Amino acid sequence: MEWLTGPFEVTFVQRALWGGVLVSAICALAGTWVVLRGMAFLGDAMSHGLLPGVALASLLGGNLLVGALLSAAVMTAGVTALGRRPRLSEDTGIGLLFVGMLSLGVIVVSRSQSFAVDLTGFLFGDVLAVREQDLVLLGGALLLALAVSVLGHRAFLALAFDPRKARTLGLRPRLAHAVLLGLLALAIVASFHIVGTLLVLGLLIAPPAAALPWARSVRGVMVLAALIGVTATFGGLLLSWHLSTAAGATVSALAVALFFLSHLASGIRHRRRVHSTGIRPATTD
Repeated sequence: MEWLTGPFEVTFVQRALWGGVLVSAICALAGTWVVLRGMAFLGDAMSHGLLPGVALASLLGGNLLVGALLSAAVMTAGVTALGRRPRLSEDTGIGLLFVGMLSLGVIVVSRSQSFAVDLTGFLFGDVLAVREQDLVLLGGALLLALAVSVLGHRAFLALAFDPRKARTLGLRPRLAHAVLLGLLALAIVASFHIVGTLLVLGLLIAPPAAALPWARSVRGVMVLAALIGVTATFGGLLLSWHLSTAAGATVSALAVALFFLSHLASGIRHRRRVHSTGIRPATTD
């Protein structure tokens, strides 16, 4: 039992666990829509697009979180603006913004002689360095994400399954899309300190994708995704403590492993159901 509870008797590990729990809830709210709408590439691009703001904040001695928020706002505005151009596909616009922001970040980093350590934390996270003020900020971010999710649920749902119907119902799909991008940016900014920008998709996408085969509603996916994220956080911190591995990477890797286990179990359940009922899915020639 000591093996299971011992690491969490240490104060900084407790803070890391609470930080991971809050981030898991935020990522569940935003990540569910990312999975349902197939926006993984956008999430990846936005996470890497934080680099210029974080690098500038570090260079000027400012708050890294504020710099990340500014970069996220630029990315959100850019994706929204480019998405309104009919002759330019959304993927093309996202790709160009991704490369442009990343290049700008590298240029800023090259001007700094002392950013190497901060850059490592930015890319791979530093969950064990979570402070009490970080927990307060994450708590505020969770409340904001929850409010946006509740108020925008109907519009997000229509946007995910039938944007044309959303327009017919007067739900303003363009505005809903912009707000959804803001929710995604909030989740990424909240998460980069925990698992880093290279691994943020582990908590943003893996838990909702793992929950998808088992939940019967969008809200069910969010709740189950949050629980899976918390499980990955607890298990990842525990394994990293005993195996002396990078905590953020272990959390992210465990989240991805839970995704594969979930879909493996779902496939086994489906085969057993087919075997017991004798009903096979229809096939096309």
